[in-house]
Amino acid sequence: MPAHRSVLSPPVLLVLLIGCAGFAAIWVLAAATLGRPCSWLAAVAALDAALLLRMGRARPGWARALAGVLATAVMIAAAQWGVIAAQVGAMFGLQPWESALRLGASLAWAIAGVSLDAVDLAWFGAALVVAAVVSR
Repeated sequence: MPAHRSVLSPPVLLVLLIGCAGFAAIWVLAAATLGRPCSWLAAVAALDAALLLRMGRARPGWARALAGVLATAVMIAAAQWGVIAAQVGAMFGLQPWESALRLGASLAWAIAGVSLDAVDLAWFGAALVVAAVVSR
């Protein structure tokens, strides 16, 4: 069995980067299809982060738990950015990826403030806890 790698090794970071981008894209597609933010996918993102770290053979411990939490947070943020960009872009006739490049942080924050409720935020918080526990 191959040895475990550091959490910061290039193979682990590459697996996390590709996995986070892919999951965020799936989340945006699901939200666009269902017309909802699909915040429950944050818990699935936490499980995905743990799986990605194991696939990359990251060394178990607190560093891997922290990496899982950070990867989950990145997936949540990227997916919410994409969901908001898709909503705003539709109003201006832009594709989601075109809108995502033009969307400003203050507008994204304002839209997130009115479109996400306490249940959505609870899903995000629970996902971060799940990521810490499962990734360790």
